Amino acid sequence: MNTIGDRIKYVRKEILKNKSQKDFGDMIGLKANSVSCIETGTNNPTEQTIKAICREFSINETWLRTGEGNSEKDKDIDFGKICADIGINDSKAREGIEKYYKLSPEDKELWWKFIEKFIFN
Repeated sequence: MNTIGDRIKYVRKEILKNKSQKDFGDMIGLKANSVSCIETGTNNPTEQTIKAICREFSINETWLRTGEGNSEKDKDIDFGKICADIGINDSKAREGIEKYYKLSPEDKELWWKFIEKFIFN
């Protein structure tokens, strides 16, 4: 994969399991013919398109631009998204996180000792 177009095609076909150019384009605000032109190298993707691909499909921006590194973002990069998802979809986890947040530093240390003893051993 020598070009950004090749890498975008890889995202569409391999990472997204043969998503059509139309469906791929719909997800990032492009028409199918624009996706085709980018993949073939006729046109270069805009900054907005690159950012949308990385955001929508959890793609490593450095890899998309240069081919260096892994294609997918490190999972811990989206910690805010994970917290938002928990806040919306898991009321018990949200309640637990809120209660943990309110603990004193000493109580947090005790909590971690408890967790390490029963979960990590």
